[in-house]
Amino acid sequence: MTDIGLYVHVPFCPRKCGYCDFYSITPSDSLVRDYIDAVLTELDAALADNRLHVETIFVGGGTPSFLPESSLARLMGRLAHISRTHHPIEFSVEANPASLTGDKAVLLRQAGVTRISMGAQSFVGAELQMLDRLHGPDDIAAGVELVRRVGFEHLNLDLIFGIPGQTLRTWSQSLDAAVDLGPDHVACYGLTYEPGTPLTLRRDSGQITPLDEDLETEMYLQAIDRLAASGFQQYEISNFARPGGQCRHNLRYWRGQPGIGVGPAAAGYLDGCRWRNVVSVADYVGRIRSGQATAVDVERLDPLGRAGEAAMLRLRMTDGIRCEEFQALTGYDPRALFADAIENHIRTGLLTVDHNQIALTRKGLPLADAVVRDFLKPTGP
Repeated sequence: MTDIGLYVHVPFCPRKCGYCDFYSITPSDSLVRDYIDAVLTELDAALADNRLHVETIFVGGGTPSFLPESSLARLMGRLAHISRTHHPIEFSVEANPASLTGDKAVLLRQAGVTRISMGAQSFVGAELQMLDRLHGPDDIAAGVELVRRVGFEHLNLDLIFGIPGQTLRTWSQSLDAAVDLGPDHVACYGLTYEPGTPLTLRRDSGQITPLDEDLETEMYLQAIDRLAASGFQQYEISNFARPGGQCRHNLRYWRGQPGIGVGPAAAGYLDGCRWRNVVSVADYVGRIRSGQATAVDVERLDPLGRAGEAAMLRLRMTDGIRCEEFQALTGYDPRALFADAIENHIRTGLLTVDHNQIALTRKGLPLADAVVRDFLKPTGP
């Protein structure tokens, strides 16, 4: 029996946020129905192998809570059956404060959902407007109260720092407001300017000014300290949890464990093979209807490639690379395989190494992307 994480991508939003480069569209009613039909078909095919055991379920997007209630009920009905059959240890759904109604929340809870991940992003109205979010600060508190009333076991709040116009004071305000609402998980992401997004176009045309990198670093370190003081343990670059609140689905991903992705643009990894589904909803639906494969980007990594990817993912976690575990998994001693990168980043104070662990330092955490790139493509011991 192989444990897997099951991810379902819902690619629909009421409108696209200016910073977002995830695949999402504003659909017609008929396209939503066609999408649900196709996803249910792909789910049945993906789980037809009775050697697979679903350990975690994560429904992301897009905005899953934006689905019309009838469509959400169809999707959750099938996932509820999977949940009753496989007994996953976690069942997460992403939600937006503006679209999570009481009826939808009850529907999710009755389907077996245990964890809501809510895209708060900021508790400052002007910052939410800068991000093109549809909700206001008061909607976040109302959404959290609804989650509590319906009885979900776990709640995550997403926050973004580095928003144009944001200050240390307003960032501190958002951190305090999030902590005061009592979630057991908080994720803090630095704003990124992805190619082709409206926010990037506004930056490039001089309409907005990005924050200074030193200020962003100060905001990130402020989040680490503020959340630690409130009982949250940082377990990944951007993720903080109270005891028992870690996202088990994402932990599977960072540990390089098998997972299946269902829906347009969803990715999976199983038996050493990695793939991503076709992006377009119309193309996805057409392929499902005609019995064609939905995967278009298929890759089987060689041993060195798998080792590099495993190192990159593990360095994102505060536990870092456990050397004995890594060698048992990949066949390589990471201290030898990545000797040059380790030496370089120890010298600059970004890595710490002991007899069985390679991990980012506090100084290295804000520069993690630059560090992990040096581990992604090892040249061999």
